[in-house]
Amino acid sequence: MEGDAVLEGTLARAKPVIRWGLGHALPRTVLRREARRGDLQGRMVVAAAGGRDLTGLFEEIRAAGPLARTRFGWMTTTHAAVREVLSSDDFRVGVIGSDGSPLGRLVEWSAGEHLHPVRPPSLLAVNPPEHTRYRKLVTGVFTARAVEQLRGRVQEIADGLLDGLDPGRPLDLVESYCGLLPVTVISEILGVPPSDLGKVLSLGAAAAPSLDLGLGWRTFRDVETALGEFDAWLGEHLDHLRRNPGKDLFSKLVAARDDGVGLTETELKSTAGLVLAAGFETTVNLLGSGIALLADDPGQLAVLRERPQLWGNAVEEVLRYDPPVLLTGRVATRATEVAGVPVPRGALVTTVLAGANRDPAVFADPGTFDVTREGARDHVAFGAGRHHCLGASLARMEGEIGLRTIFDRFPGLRVLPGGRRRETRILRGYESLPAVLAP
Repeated sequence: MEGDAVLEGTLARAKPVIRWGLGHALPRTVLRREARRGDLQGRMVVAAAGGRDLTGLFEEIRAAGPLARTRFGWMTTTHAAVREVLSSDDFRVGVIGSDGSPLGRLVEWSAGEHLHPVRPPSLLAVNPPEHTRYRKLVTGVFTARAVEQLRGRVQEIADGLLDGLDPGRPLDLVESYCGLLPVTVISEILGVPPSDLGKVLSLGAAAAPSLDLGLGWRTFRDVETALGEFDAWLGEHLDHLRRNPGKDLFSKLVAARDDGVGLTETELKSTAGLVLAAGFETTVNLLGSGIALLADDPGQLAVLRERPQLWGNAVEEVLRYDPPVLLTGRVATRATEVAGVPVPRGALVTTVLAGANRDPAVFADPGTFDVTREGARDHVAFGAGRHHCLGASLARMEGEIGLRTIFDRFPGLRVLPGGRRRETRILRGYESLPAVLAP
């Protein structure tokens, strides 16, 4: 009995190490090795982690054809091919080892007990028919109209955050504004009581890297700890919402039914975790990149001051020019073709969203940031097809209010030297953005 207990304890301690090894350490090591050998995908991911400009790589991949062969499968920066892959029934989302192989069984055995934004039943990780039922219930609550009704409250939150900033003192805008705005909005969507707001704010920041690849051990453990704490908190919060439903969107989701059937406890928790991690990460990156781009281009800011009706289009151009997510992948469910290129069953196709947003076949002079650009909304920053970002309307609205409000309030805003891009491989944005607001 004692030996069994010791073995059980040893296996329990080994599981997180194996999860990290298979999901982060091994991919990072392999990608670095292949980058040194010249592989396009390896070079892309390594360059992204270093915060380097990827424009040249986008063009190199595009020059290799609509689908470029890599050590890991295929990848594309062609706008039409990206949309085709993301919209096709011939492709599915999937995680490493989801094929029943020995590696897959090891992944399944070592999986954590808590929710995770990129593992089932997250909307990011399930396919039809589960995805169809699940998404129908969620989109029935997170409608564009419901999101638009939050506009006044988002404006109040942005104003309140800016009221608390000292315009004469240098500060980090990611820490004091870009991060706080989306997490505060998410907390209200989830019906977080004021007494728990601080806890959810800290958990949101800690859980956000869960969407990325190649995390270091310490970051991985911090993410798992945050997701575990959020999972535990959610159980109590869901019980409270069932007894005392509010006007928040999450209360409505708890009550939502389709043919008398609602979301399970696990699906509700998974949706909340996805809203927390994805809603935080994409919007903080959108706001930080938008502030940096506009502060660096007084001419574009002047256009927006003369024509404030263009703020919505400016957000689309930020999303096109410097999107919050670099790439996403799909696995072929059957032998198929993309842009005339044969793709075998089981092959991975990596769609480089940021590269497709620079496709000259769709965007004239794509390397120029232009808030007046016609067709800026044709970007694929939010993906396409059935997995098109559920929070796109919310991110657009938060981006428009967040950017317009800070530049209206502080027209002399200056970004200072020393800003750091995130050392992440899939997510794109600023880790820190020092600035002086200067009214």
